[in-house]
Amino acid sequence: MWTVRMAAGDSRRAGSSSPQAGMAEASRRSTAGFNWTALNGNPILARGGAVLAALVFLLFAAALPAAAHTADISTARIVPKGDRLYSVDVALLATDLERMFSTEDQASDLSAPGALEKAIGLFILKRVDLEGADGKKCRGSVDSAGEDPESADGARIVMTFDCSDVQGNIFYNAQPLLEVAGSRARQHTFIGEGANASQSVVDQSNARFDLSAPPASVWQLAGRYLYAGVEHILTGYDHIAFLLAVVLWARRVWPVVKIVTAFTVSHSVTLSLAVLGIARLPAAPIEAAIAFSIIFVAVENFFSRNVDNRWMVTFLFGFIHGFGFASGLLELGVPRNAIAPALASFNIGVELGQIGIVLIVVPALLAIDRLTGGKRSPRLVYGASIIIALLGGYWLLMRTVFLHASS
Repeated sequence: MWTVRMAAGDSRRAGSSSPQAGMAEASRRSTAGFNWTALNGNPILARGGAVLAALVFLLFAAALPAAAHTADISTARIVPKGDRLYSVDVALLATDLERMFSTEDQASDLSAPGALEKAIGLFILKRVDLEGADGKKCRGSVDSAGEDPESADGARIVMTFDCSDVQGNIFYNAQPLLEVAGSRARQHTFIGEGANASQSVVDQSNARFDLSAPPASVWQLAGRYLYAGVEHILTGYDHIAFLLAVVLWARRVWPVVKIVTAFTVSHSVTLSLAVLGIARLPAAPIEAAIAFSIIFVAVENFFSRNVDNRWMVTFLFGFIHGFGFASGLLELGVPRNAIAPALASFNIGVELGQIGIVLIVVPALLAIDRLTGGKRSPRLVYGASIIIALLGGYWLLMRTVFLHASS
């Protein structure tokens, strides 16, 4: 049964961290019955409680079902049927379809049996075209519209296009559909059937393409996803805040190398698991956990200057950040026949961006040390940590309390 229920104008969801002596003295005290001295001798215990809580969260979240469709990403399969006839099968998340469809003015009554399905079929048909180089459109009709039989959270619309009156090469055009879907929308397209179908991911910049054109090469895809990885880390201010917090006490290269390596290894694991569909977690709790990780490492700067062992907490939190990186890659869409180069290129891009940030921040901190007698200024670290912790708190509130309030 069709599960997207809406009327014209109804946009409801369908089913859907003092001086060094002061720090030494503070570390010998117990605060509120909590013995920081004992924990300072064991870096694993000092960090274990909060990190363990984060890992328990991951284990719990891993048990949650993952959606078969991804928000803002639709799929389209174009299959030539001979005599210039084409079948076009469009599938998308039902809630995405509902959001788009709610902007459409409907003059007719949609309560009658089959009326909603027909209206939605025509809605998609008006926004997906097969056409000639000159823009002449092929005649299209809707074969079926309803729930995606392969996914309870999805919708599927099947259409047939007759291009017998159109001369030359045939172009697929999903520009109108992606425009109404929003600036983040992508479409994963397949041309043909089975394992030999060519695949690509399009957005509003390249949503019209020649069906007879050769698919993008592996190197073209690698370049695109490499750039996307660099862009993701440089515009991911929460990830940058986390990196800044964990290196604020660093005065030697080797601890920084360990931190960056540990973070890379762990986030690469969950990034890969998520993109491969093995462990894909809901975005909301992951984003909240990333905010929590920022608060934790920022506050930790007030209680510990031991950078040598900080790779351990960075390693553990890296698993959470990996799921965050995965959301950026999944938003781009990944051609199923190019998962390995896309995943590798995106991950390399993230690492290049991450290394670039560290190569700017750590030398800058060492330069400031030379101006302050060769020592790291506690005021600098504490001031920066307070700002980072406040940012983490803001993000945590926005991703939990205010997120639920707005919804």
